[in-house]
Amino acid sequence: MIDQLLYYLEYPFVRYAIIVGVLIALCSSLLGVTLVLKRYSFIGDGLSHVAFGALAIASIMQVTSTTLVTMPITIIAAVILLKGGQNAKIKGDAAIAMISVASLAIGYMLMNVFSASSANVSGDVCSTLFGSTSILTLKSSEVMVCLVFSVIVIATFILFYNKIFGVTFDENFAKATGVRSGAYNLLIAIIIAVIIVLGMNLVGSLLISALIIFPALSAMRLMNNFLSVIITSAIISVIAALVGIIVSILYSTPVGSTIVCVDLAVFIICYIIDAIKTA
Repeated sequence: MIDQLLYYLEYPFVRYAIIVGVLIALCSSLLGVTLVLKRYSFIGDGLSHVAFGALAIASIMQVTSTTLVTMPITIIAAVILLKGGQNAKIKGDAAIAMISVASLAIGYMLMNVFSASSANVSGDVCSTLFGSTSILTLKSSEVMVCLVFSVIVIATFILFYNKIFGVTFDENFAKATGVRSGAYNLLIAIIIAVIIVLGMNLVGSLLISALIIFPALSAMRLMNNFLSVIITSAIISVIAALVGIIVSILYSTPVGSTIVCVDLAVFIICYIIDAIKTA
C-alpha cells in the first residue's frame, strides 16, 4: 500500500489535490469553532446551497473561471443572511432556509432548462452537490488561486483573532469596549463564503458544511479553551482531509464523502473519549 501511495505521489495532480485539500481543511477549521459557538452553524449550509446556484449560473454562462461568478454571489448572500439574522421580521434561521432552498431550486432548474450546455445534467448536479474528481484534475494555476485565498483567510483570522474571540463569546461586552461587532460578524460571514467556494471542488456544496463543523465539534470534546480548541480543530481537520484523500486515491472512493466519513469517525472517537473522562 505504501509503495502504491508513493507511486501515485509521483504525479503532480495527486500532489495538487493533497495541497488544496489540506489548505481548505485548515481554513475551514479556523472559522468552524466560531460558527458553532455563535450558533451560526447553518450559515455554512445555506451558503453552500447559494454557491450551487451560482455555479449553475456560471456553467450556463460558460465562463472560464467559475470562481469569478460564485465568489461574489456567495459573499453577497453571506451579507444578506447576516442582515436577516439582525432583522426582527426575518429571523436568521428563516432567512437561511429561504435562501438555501431557493438557490437549490433555481440552480437545478437552470441546469435543466439550459441542458444544451451540458451533455450530462444529472452527472453535473451530482458532482456539484457531492464533490467530483475535479479535485484530481487541478491545474497549477488553480492551486495557486487556492493558496492565495487560503493565505488571506489565515492571515485575516490571525490578525483579528482577539476581536473575533470577543465577538464570539460576548458580543455585548465587545460592543461596550468599542469593538465594531457588526463589522467583525460581517468579516466572519465573508470568510466563510470564501471557504465554501474554495471547498466545493473538494467535497461538494452539500458536504462543505460538514468540513466546517465536524472538526470544531470534535475539538470541543477534548479541549476547554478557545485557542486550544482552534488548534486541535485545525489538526483534526488537516489529518482527516489527508486520510480521506489518500483513502480515496487508493480505493477509488468519492473524495468528498470519504473525507466527511473520516471526520465523522474522528468525532465519534472524541465523543467516546469525552464520555469516558466525564463518567
